[in-house]
Amino acid sequence: MRPPVQSPPPREVISAPRADRVGWSFIALYTLSYAGGALLFLAPLLVSLALKVNDLVGLDDAPRNLALVTGVGSLLSIVSNPFFGRMSDRTTARWGMRRPWMVVGLVGGTTGILTVALAPNIAVVLVGWGIAQVFLNALLAAQVAVLPDQVPVDQRGLVSGALGICLPAASVAGTLLVQTFDQSDLSMFLAPCVVGSALVVVFVTRLDDRRLDPAARPPWSVRQLLGSFYVNPRANPDFAWAFLSRFLLLMAYAFLVTYQAYFLLDQVGTTEDAVPHQIFLGTLVQSVALVVAAPVTGRLSDRVGRRKVFVVVAGVVYAIAMVVIATATAPTGYLVGMAIGGFGFGMYMAVDLALVVDVLPETGSAAKDLGVLNIAGALPFALAPALAPVVLALSDNSYTVLYLVAGGCALLGAAAIVPIKRVR
Repeated sequence: MRPPVQSPPPREVISAPRADRVGWSFIALYTLSYAGGALLFLAPLLVSLALKVNDLVGLDDAPRNLALVTGVGSLLSIVSNPFFGRMSDRTTARWGMRRPWMVVGLVGGTTGILTVALAPNIAVVLVGWGIAQVFLNALLAAQVAVLPDQVPVDQRGLVSGALGICLPAASVAGTLLVQTFDQSDLSMFLAPCVVGSALVVVFVTRLDDRRLDPAARPPWSVRQLLGSFYVNPRANPDFAWAFLSRFLLLMAYAFLVTYQAYFLLDQVGTTEDAVPHQIFLGTLVQSVALVVAAPVTGRLSDRVGRRKVFVVVAGVVYAIAMVVIATATAPTGYLVGMAIGGFGFGMYMAVDLALVVDVLPETGSAAKDLGVLNIAGALPFALAPALAPVVLALSDNSYTVLYLVAGGCALLGAAAIVPIKRVR
């Protein structure tokens, strides 16, 4: 029997977004969970998906087929992330608003990844990767909404910096696990799934999740459904500039990670057997640099009360990294470029999430709005595979030109952050 409640909570939520500071145990578990979700997504994207496609169709047809698989998957993620964000904002379960979708996303995402691992042809790979993208974005939409739910403004730079470490940590862990368990397609895909899932489950069981009052849930309509994928740029110009900046910077990153296996094979001359190890080394040096840059940048951003300058510098540094990689003809040049890129991307990841949370147009639909913003992160992975073959065709298969284009995207992304007014 429930104890009597003397003072009922507000009708909007049973538990409102917290204003008190979060402890280190929460930050640690949240960061590990975020890294686990990134591991589920990145391990196939960085290595095993490209190798699976290559095994099925051969090197000559692999870029075109990989473009199809990743492009369709990214288009599905563009729809899935804001949709599940909206669903999370409307969820009135006793488990909370975010936790049920983390569980649904985890189960569905791992099912899709294992489908890819066992696929006998490209059609099944396409279906499996599509399933993985849909449900992993449900997981991501719920995870990222925990930041505005639980973390006060004066700690968001710190926590965003900690989350910024997740991408490189997951990249290193993913490439290491793939390299260690490369005896079969199943083991290459299964090992990251097991580790990533465990990290998510620990956080899910410990999260003191927000709960929405059923009486406060807005009515469902077609208009609201369509609104899940849109934020008015005229009414929210800062949000629109943040969207554009993220899109352009992530486009540069998408060009790099989607085609680095074929870049190493074609331009650097790496053998196919050595590609997983070379990508692991590149990811490792990038990640070490990122891990150094992200927490320092996040804390410094909180101290000086500024976000924009760090994003601008990050974009410039990442553009320099793309130039270094574009001109590399040996593994050493590739590794140097990856290290420089790590510093740039670390600065960006440390501050970007804190910045975009600060410019959210409304607090009542944080997961939906973050889902719309995450379209800027998913769309590049749909466009890059479609644009890269065109760039390669026009440049006589020059990866130098492809990565110079990526550097240009990074510079434009840095410039797009300047007009934002609500954040210094």
